[in-house]
Amino acid sequence: MKLLRHGPKGQEKPGMLDAGGRIRDLSAVAHDFAGDSVSLAALDKLRGLDPTSLPEVPGDTRIGACLASVPNFWCIGLNYAQHAAETGATPPKEPILFSKATSALAGPDDPVVIPKGSVKSDWEVELGVVIGARVDHVSEADALSVVAGYCTINDLSEREWQTERGGTWTKGKSAPGFGPCGPWLVTADEVPDPQKLGLWLSLNGEKVQDSDTSDMIFGVAEIVSYVSRFLTLLPGDVIATGTPQGVGMGMKPQRFLRPGDEIELEVQGLGRQHQKVVAYPG
Repeated sequence: MKLLRHGPKGQEKPGMLDAGGRIRDLSAVAHDFAGDSVSLAALDKLRGLDPTSLPEVPGDTRIGACLASVPNFWCIGLNYAQHAAETGATPPKEPILFSKATSALAGPDDPVVIPKGSVKSDWEVELGVVIGARVDHVSEADALSVVAGYCTINDLSEREWQTERGGTWTKGKSAPGFGPCGPWLVTADEVPDPQKLGLWLSLNGEKVQDSDTSDMIFGVAEIVSYVSRFLTLLPGDVIATGTPQGVGMGMKPQRFLRPGDEIELEVQGLGRQHQKVVAYPG
């Protein structure tokens, strides 16, 4: 299934795509997509629906974040070999785990607002993993069985705040709108191997990131298992699994986002995002 949320910001309704790519409204059978409503059990109940029996939604309707909210927004840093190389970093021996504020969640096509005082806002296309069960200490062999689905994420980052201001990376990752997710939550049964997905990002029509998930240092199963050793993963948690080479920080000279820029990005089979960059108001 390809699940989504449609409608004006703050008024989104749950929906799904039918076989023809048309949006169908799920309001009569689902309240929204967040937490337990994207658990493995909840998703199993939706599988028996006939999408053609549901009301069709106009194709020009705004698409919101594929999740209404997330209990936790986890991220993995420096997880692509070529990205580590472009930043001059030594590949990590264990996954670098940090968090992104849940308030950063945004729709896939919402404008990206450069934060007040930002001088180094950057882009990062990533594979997002949505957890479907409450788990601790899940084995690597069983880790994919607790994944509800996958989505496209732009893990937007303010590099000065992330790396030059001390402390953890969280403050450089968490500005409002710095976590576009979607357009779809694609259930795990449609992604047989998350390590065989292409992903790319273009800036103003020029493809600057173009890779696939086989370049991950730590694969999805290893990441889910590793994170669950240190904390309880909850239904609806999102894990952004790292970005490939081609970010602005790694360019020579470095290139960061400016008002007027346009970003497009996609993870194979998970849908495409398109964002216009705008200045902080006032």
